[in-house]
Amino acid sequence: MTQPRPPLDGIRVLDLATFIAAPLSATILSEFGAEVIKIEQPLTGDPLRRFGTPSAEGADTFCWLSEARNKRSLTLDLRVPEGAAILKELVAQSDVVCENFRPGTLEKWGLGYEDLKVIKPDIIMLRVSGYGQDGPNRNRPGFARIAHAFGGLAHLTGEDGGPPLTPGSTSLADYVTGVYGAVGLLLALRARDQDGVGQYIDLALYEPVLRILDDMVPAYAAFGTVRGPQGRGTSNACPHGQFRTKDGWVAIACTNDRMFARLAEAMGHPDLATPERFGAVAVRLAHSAEVDAMVQTWTLAMTSADLVEWCAARDVPCAQVNTVADICADPHIAARQNLIQLPHEGLGQILVPNVLPRLSATPGSVRSAGPALGADTAAAGAGHAALRLLSGDPSFRQRLRANVKRLRDGLRGEGFDLADTPVPIVTLRDAGRDLTALVTRLAARDIVVKLTPASGYSDAPDTATLRIAVFSEHSPQQVDRLIQSIAELA
Repeated sequence: MTQPRPPLDGIRVLDLATFIAAPLSATILSEFGAEVIKIEQPLTGDPLRRFGTPSAEGADTFCWLSEARNKRSLTLDLRVPEGAAILKELVAQSDVVCENFRPGTLEKWGLGYEDLKVIKPDIIMLRVSGYGQDGPNRNRPGFARIAHAFGGLAHLTGEDGGPPLTPGSTSLADYVTGVYGAVGLLLALRARDQDGVGQYIDLALYEPVLRILDDMVPAYAAFGTVRGPQGRGTSNACPHGQFRTKDGWVAIACTNDRMFARLAEAMGHPDLATPERFGAVAVRLAHSAEVDAMVQTWTLAMTSADLVEWCAARDVPCAQVNTVADICADPHIAARQNLIQLPHEGLGQILVPNVLPRLSATPGSVRSAGPALGADTAAAGAGHAALRLLSGDPSFRQRLRANVKRLRDGLRGEGFDLADTPVPIVTLRDAGRDLTALVTRLAARDIVVKLTPASGYSDAPDTATLRIAVFSEHSPQQVDRLIQSIAELA
């Protein structure tokens, strides 16, 4: 039986973003077959390489190795004209662009959505920023912690009267935004496939945080209720929180009256769930401190493991509050293959979270760890000369620019009408020559050229320009032979 193709096979994503949110959206697409090219600043790369626990002294962090999975790394300086021109070359051959620059930054470099849409009308761009592309706060910097505060989550953490706390992970907003970003990309790809339209997705880091706070907004709008810190419980259900045991902590969640009746039975006090006592959720919420205290007294008499098993046998929702060590040793985690070993050249194996969600016919996969900085720049250059322009090596640029100038000056000396371009590609405008025939004759001499239309970005039969690539490795003599061959054959 033939293995089905991954659902996103054939989709190319350019990931210009840094840290976690927008890059996670690209990573999710990569897990289901998309090719993701990570565009990084030469020499320094994505700051995520230095965020979290280093995998070895001076090496990329485990956060990078896990979250940049399946990606190729190309170094490209988008702030200079050469880099911007090369990115446009790549956009012409791609489906998606992910970015998280401050609003207006890409526009300043000539790489905004409207600029890229001219090159590829159906391009899809994911734009993640702290506060979105518009609004009075659009120019402010933002990170996940700021999103937790602005979006209302931080206010709900901690105990009443105490300070707001970190909600477990300082990067929570990044991950939730990354998932919403992936959903947006899939929707936009679907719209493109249906109607041929491209579009951009505008997503602020705080917005997914605000979206997941259940009924907080409508309750305030209706009754003026300002939900306060939730402590170890919640204002919507009781008992519903973390409880200490003999040797640790467990979570118990009774979200309705039936579940509380089961818990009361498990505690040996079924009378607690009668209408006269705490059988109704409204009564339990009104007396939450008393109810939680009774549950706490009961849980303190048992170990976490015994309590979890006792509750499971009586269909009461209960789980141990796991550490990462507990997670890595848990048989259910292992049975579900939630963690996988990923080969790494320098480290041997690294343990990382597996792909989500699990698809029965076309499952995703983790094929490689986060790449070394610029690992694919040289390799990609063999098939696409423009990708080799900015490797971070000044001598590379000097050699390349010298060769471009030599080729440009030589062809002008032969009477060719040349367009000035900063890219390492010389463009010949059609001046009555049969460029199609010229391409064929040059190919016979192993000179690779490309025909493009006047817009300059796609192969088309009604071409008006001829683009000739020159590489930094070419010697002056090779450039001269190239000029001579073009002049002879033209």
